[in-house]
Amino acid sequence: MIRENFNDQWQVLKEDGNLALNAYMGKAEAKEVHLPYDAMIYEERTPDTPNGAQTGFYPGGRYCYQKTFVAPKEWEEKEVTLEFEGVYQTAEVYINGAFVLRNLYGYSNFYVLLNPWLNYGVENTIKVIADNSMMPNSRWYTGSGIYRDVKLMVGERIHLQTDGLRIQTVMASRESAIVQVETNIKSISCKREKFQVQVNILRKGKCVAQDQQTIVFYPKEKGNTYHSFCIEQPELWSCDSPELYECEVVILSHEEILDKTVEKFGIRTLTIDAKHGVRINGREIKLRGSCIHHDNGILGATTLKKAEERRCRQLKEAGFNSVRSSHHPMSKAFLNACDKYGVLVMDELSDMWTVHKNPYDFASQFETCWEDVVEKMVAKDYNHPCVILYSAGNEIQEAGSEAGAYWNRKICSKFHELDSTRYTTNGLNGLMAAGYRLRPIMKEMAEKFGTSNASKQGNGEGSNALNSFMSLMEGEKGDYFSKHPLLSEALEGCASTCDVIGLNYLTGRHEMEKELHPNKTVVGTETYPADIVRLWSIVKRNPHVLGDFTWTGYDYLGEAGCGIFHYDGTANFSSVYPERTAYIGDIDLIGCRRPISYLREIVYGLRKQPYIAVERVNRYGLEHSKTPWMDKDTIESWTWTGYEGKPARVYVYSDAEEVELFLNGRSLGRKPAGEQNSYTVCYETVYEAGELRAISYRKGKEEESFSLFTANQEVELDLETDGLELKANGEDLAFIMIKLRDKNGVINREIKKKIAVKVKGVGGLMALGNANPSSEERYDSVECETYDGYALAVVRAGKEQGMIQVEVEAESCKTAVVHMKVGGSV
Repeated sequence: MIRENFNDQWQVLKEDGNLALNAYMGKAEAKEVHLPYDAMIYEERTPDTPNGAQTGFYPGGRYCYQKTFVAPKEWEEKEVTLEFEGVYQTAEVYINGAFVLRNLYGYSNFYVLLNPWLNYGVENTIKVIADNSMMPNSRWYTGSGIYRDVKLMVGERIHLQTDGLRIQTVMASRESAIVQVETNIKSISCKREKFQVQVNILRKGKCVAQDQQTIVFYPKEKGNTYHSFCIEQPELWSCDSPELYECEVVILSHEEILDKTVEKFGIRTLTIDAKHGVRINGREIKLRGSCIHHDNGILGATTLKKAEERRCRQLKEAGFNSVRSSHHPMSKAFLNACDKYGVLVMDELSDMWTVHKNPYDFASQFETCWEDVVEKMVAKDYNHPCVILYSAGNEIQEAGSEAGAYWNRKICSKFHELDSTRYTTNGLNGLMAAGYRLRPIMKEMAEKFGTSNASKQGNGEGSNALNSFMSLMEGEKGDYFSKHPLLSEALEGCASTCDVIGLNYLTGRHEMEKELHPNKTVVGTETYPADIVRLWSIVKRNPHVLGDFTWTGYDYLGEAGCGIFHYDGTANFSSVYPERTAYIGDIDLIGCRRPISYLREIVYGLRKQPYIAVERVNRYGLEHSKTPWMDKDTIESWTWTGYEGKPARVYVYSDAEEVELFLNGRSLGRKPAGEQNSYTVCYETVYEAGELRAISYRKGKEEESFSLFTANQEVELDLETDGLELKANGEDLAFIMIKLRDKNGVINREIKKKIAVKVKGVGGLMALGNANPSSEERYDSVECETYDGYALAVVRAGKEQGMIQVEVEAESCKTAVVHMKVGGSV
């Protein structure tokens, strides 16, 4: 069935326990919204929320979403279904006051058959109670309410069932490809029906293959059809060339079209083995991966196509070719973006199974609904060429027990039963899995390395407890722990029942696993950002090591303070209000790349130009807090007013044999660089305004260069917009990066300015914010302060065609204006 948008004209109201009384007294203040709508991002943050730093001090709540619509008379003979792609945490659905369905997993899509409760020809009311009031229930920012799309499907007497189209590439080469299509069809007719199923394979609107079958169904029958196509000279889907086809299924009866569905897919083959690693279309590829949470920064958890595409595109441009959905099933919008941009996906089931990490998390419901969640997850993923791995879980606490091995086998078997074309893994954490074995291991480590204060840091709640303890897993101590025989014993049950052994922060085991499991492959399902040089060396020289997924490629809300540099003695993981973001992304919360992103790009072999990262001169020599997820407190800036003559530390990243750094034309020395020196050269100098220039040398010859310039204090507002034409669908977005740029084009990342944004015309300001991890500003305000020279405004189109004018003002700056055209809705 064709999915139609059902997002407009909803009303949302936060329940306070007196909803019925308030409505009777006329005090209910419902807000009209266009879905998706994350209610949590509009809550007042408070240091008293039970969620603490886990959600960035955002509280949850219980929210009533309601919509009134007319059910046409003709629907009486049809099947009417709604799909909710995501409602957090639990959802209770009512039609015309009657309870219909309860969904228990906030990251899983679900379907609601409406017919039994509809009144035809008149208005009907659908109500969804989204309950996220039981706190804490997550280790990160979740959002609340209907944060993903709602779709309406109206099926004729014969129609394709929901998720009733499966497309598989059987074989593929440049000469030809075999593609098989399976349809799942349903009849709600009370009589025998004879009809045709036509399947068309389209490439850029042109039909390249077609098959038609004549089918007879008896009353209320369900059945499948199977179609095989040989496509000559196919355009194969890959990370470098993400070519997409369309599969169009048309159901006809006496030339009447009863149903029509179009779905995009890619022609590609996938194999994973210990000798060749991952092969897409027979070509070996290493996974340059990033773990990502589901929020879209200052938009909260609201899942809109343009936001998901932007985040995916930025990750790809920064050098990543794969992502791990952490730790939940990925949104359909992000899967579509990965198909479009050529990004491989590890989709993940859950952060817990039967043992809680927070008092009110999914562990309470897991045993009763895990199979349903897996089935929906596979149905969602099956036709996406980007998906290559299913992860059964993340850092499961019972993974090292017999019960954990039992659950892992059951879950992986279920994935294989539903989809034989992809592979399974599990993000295994040694500290979590070790269980009773942890005490003797730690006793040995204490005798060998001495005691550590790491476990005494943080406030010991939720994610803070584990994250603070994880600092023990660095360097030599981490390797000793990773290779301990008792840990091997703990991991064996889960490792042996996955296709791919997934290891979180256990880099020391990657090569060792080849001896333990010679026919298995290994992937770093979660790794420390600053470990990339060592990690990638292991990946390159070991075919059985598929790649690495860093934590993390994009900053996110929640797990607040994980990577914040504290210079006042504050410990990380201590639930420090008003910290809001983790601050450990290669890309910050608003989409700006940080220095470690360029180091990673160089390590991957994707960047030849050197890069300069300056340790914040105003922090030189100061002691600061440290966690394993933190690299260096550096920034791409050579503007430090008032620090002239003060010591400065400069890092140059390069894959060349040598680099030379110049300050205003004076050489600060020529030093060896490249992989042998961790691609990093450190210079000690003093700050002097002007130009800082790095030159790389290959075989003694001067090659690439990179410069930083001191910015003037007089700046203007510079607006960079990712699109000047929007669609009038109520959901299209424009991201406007606001920069403080001087007359020479240099961004001044030192000064701060309060900016104000006005939006006029057929759209509105959806969010405004910066990358400051500790900002107390609201993202739904019309004002914010710049941070490190940047701020981001997000404009959302309405449903009317016309123009949008955005004005940005700041003290001592000329007003900057951008105009956008809002056109057709398709």
